[in-house]
Amino acid sequence: MQFLINFYLKTLKYDLTNKFCYKNTKELPKIKKIILNFGCNTTELKSLSSSLLALKLITNQKGNLTITKHSNIFLKIRKGNPIGCKITLRKTRMFNFLTKIIIQIFPQLKNFYGFNVTRKLKKNMFSYELHETFNFTELENNYYLFNNLPNLGITIVISSKAKEELIFILKSFQFPLKREI
Repeated sequence: MQFLINFYLKTLKYDLTNKFCYKNTKELPKIKKIILNFGCNTTELKSLSSSLLALKLITNQKGNLTITKHSNIFLKIRKGNPIGCKITLRKTRMFNFLTKIIIQIFPQLKNFYGFNVTRKLKKNMFSYELHETFNFTELENNYYLFNNLPNLGITIVISSKAKEELIFILKSFQFPLKREI
């Protein structure tokens, strides 16, 4: 974790100032937060509690339930019912999780050749879904509790002004990115 912070503070900031033109050092893009969420299809308490426990084991931080704001008759969801859970990581926990997914998770993914850059990127965030949640060793040990987990949504928010800055930061952190032709 410490080497990633040192890389970000020393090497990456220097590379960003050489590649892009900034008038002030406060304009340099920074990683603001990482948001992890499980969106459950059902409102059953058993699936919601297992997804909350999985998030707590992965990040060592307590998660929050997401509650519906509007009712939907077609999905049979009432207003105020819980439909998922999420965690927002900042500062050292954010860099801990970033090193975990770069070093442990991405090399273990099967049939994975990289993220398509054109579809996944917005101006200042990169989001993707992790289908194989059992690559986390914390969840692997208790398979019977976490066998029905939904896909884990991971969103990385960066304070960049252009997509090129975001792509440069993600490539410098060795994210497996590929461009569509």
